[in-house]
Amino acid sequence: MSELFTPENFFNLAVLLFLQAVLGFDNLLYVSIESKRAPAEHQARVRRVGILMAIALRIGLLFAVLGLLDAFTDPFFEIHAQGVLEGEFNFATLVFLLGGVFIIYTAVKEIRHMISLDDLEAGADASPKSVAQVVGMIVVMNLVFSFDSILSAVAITRVVWVLGAAIVLSGLGMLLLADRVSEFLQKNRKYEVLGLFILLIVGVVLLGEGGHEAHLKIAGFAVEPMSKMTFYFSLGVLVAVDVLQSGYQKKLAKKRALELQRSAASAADPDA
Repeated sequence: MSELFTPENFFNLAVLLFLQAVLGFDNLLYVSIESKRAPAEHQARVRRVGILMAIALRIGLLFAVLGLLDAFTDPFFEIHAQGVLEGEFNFATLVFLLGGVFIIYTAVKEIRHMISLDDLEAGADASPKSVAQVVGMIVVMNLVFSFDSILSAVAITRVVWVLGAAIVLSGLGMLLLADRVSEFLQKNRKYEVLGLFILLIVGVVLLGEGGHEAHLKIAGFAVEPMSKMTFYFSLGVLVAVDVLQSGYQKKLAKKRALELQRSAASAADPDA
């Protein structure tokens, strides 16, 4: 028993918690955005149920990865149409590729809805999904986001209790933050666009990782992954631009209001 609770294992647990927190941000963002598709009175429950179910399935996925690691990494079919499409596909690469495509599709669809005049007139909740549909989507996409982090975690340690504790603690963290993130987005609707573009970049990252691992070549060009540093730099630039633009718009609004006040004062007292 003492061999399990070693300084090395606790250090690995701390590293995994940090990894789960970093990689879990986009997951939490998706949960917050997707839960809004449910009826308003059920949205908080949808987030809780979806995250709790996802935690349980993450544990199952962890044991599946540990028991069938070769099946997740060894290719089970290949395409060799030279100059057109080439690649070696296993379960992991298909999860990344299909997950990336679906996330990009979801982000683009939501952005299109947000800029649609019909959608603005009808309201965002004109045709909400059922609770079961939203919970199902949260669970499925949580597993897609989790797959990368679990593979990375297994590369750090194979100690089951450390891996399990990291999954449970990170899931509880998501559970605590989900309502707060959703409330923030509800009160600050302009940041929804930022969140959707972040999801769009996440989808591109998943496609790059999956294509790289599959040695995918399209028309003779190899698919290269986006480095983590580039990914986080892109997110930082998006957030910085949004914050600066919001501040600038507020400054312009105050300037216009002041000019209108001066114009009104001049019109009311032409001799001033």
